[in-house]
Amino acid sequence: MYPAAFDYHAPSSVAEVLGLLGRLGDDAKVLAGGHSLVPMMKLRLAQPKHVIDLKKVPGLAGIKEEGGALVIGALTTHWQVESSPIVREKCPVLSDTAGVIGDPAVRNLGTMGGALAHADPAADYPATMIALGAEMICEGPKGRRTVKVDDWFKGLMSTALAENELLVQVRIPATPAGTGGAYLKFPHPASRFAVVGVAAVVTLDGKGVCTKASVGLTGAGTHAVRAKGVEGGLTGKALDAATIEAAAQKGADGVDVQADLQGSVEYKAHLCRVFARRAVEAAAKRARP
Repeated sequence: MYPAAFDYHAPSSVAEVLGLLGRLGDDAKVLAGGHSLVPMMKLRLAQPKHVIDLKKVPGLAGIKEEGGALVIGALTTHWQVESSPIVREKCPVLSDTAGVIGDPAVRNLGTMGGALAHADPAADYPATMIALGAEMICEGPKGRRTVKVDDWFKGLMSTALAENELLVQVRIPATPAGTGGAYLKFPHPASRFAVVGVAAVVTLDGKGVCTKASVGLTGAGTHAVRAKGVEGGLTGKALDAATIEAAAQKGADGVDVQADLQGSVEYKAHLCRVFARRAVEAAAKRARP
């Protein structure tokens, strides 16, 4: 399988990338790690006239801590996120999520920014980003702007990123003491994409009461969503088995569950409830001293 003919561009600065995007418009696609775009081009599902390769653009990769928050460059690979000592210390759920993406080849080449800009409905990062309250830093002709994760995913492979913008960083806010997180999924046996995946981040006070709960869900519909019913069923309550089970039963509430080759609406809704319970249980275990 070969892609349709295209012109290749290898800019050496963000300004040059933005210039190309502004001039070429929707005839152009940005290439980060390539593990999403290249297969689509080979299948002729995407036929851009221009491909803009980011590999020569400096400053788009790396992980650092700023004011307690993690700032991750868009070209940081999944393996770099998974293996980063600072990510493992400050945000282990993010390291865990990166570690279950695809296979080693995908994790060594695929990038966080590429995955979040592509917004595959069965990708792993989106659920965890929702649970962590991440912020996307985009750069365009008028400078940088910040998009909160709840405003990022718009629909099937659609985000708040404008055609003339580039996602340059992802910011993960610091979490308070007593916080634990977990991401668990039912993976497709071949692709390892999430048939359904759930990320949960909970904060417990000294008495074991949940003061904050944030739950993201991927794979069930056209894009990742916040599981508000589960969050509401946890907040303000001690997270015993009965409370978690009752909250998890709301795992598919308000979710536009879509049937596909992996399962019916009923089956995938069931997976939403099962993996909501498992993710919350694991997050609560991490949150307890």
